[in-house]
Amino acid sequence: MTIPAIEVCPVCGVTIENGAKVVFSAGPAGNRARLWARVCNFAKNPDCINQDEASIGPVQSQDYYD
Repeated sequence: MTIPAIEVCPVCGVTIENGAKVVFSAGPAGNRARLWARVCNFAKNPDCINQDEASIGPVQSQDYYD
């Protein structure tokens, strides 16, 4: 399956570039693990585009808010 160059989540509006770089509405860019730890984990919406564990990768403690 080919990943589009830019994906926009219909749930939170975040942009994912090239399947990895996450551009938040505010603050520095991150990755899918940070997006999951800060947004997707709590939204629990089936329309979220960041639900594939293989794409998310390992979530580190620094991915969560302090």
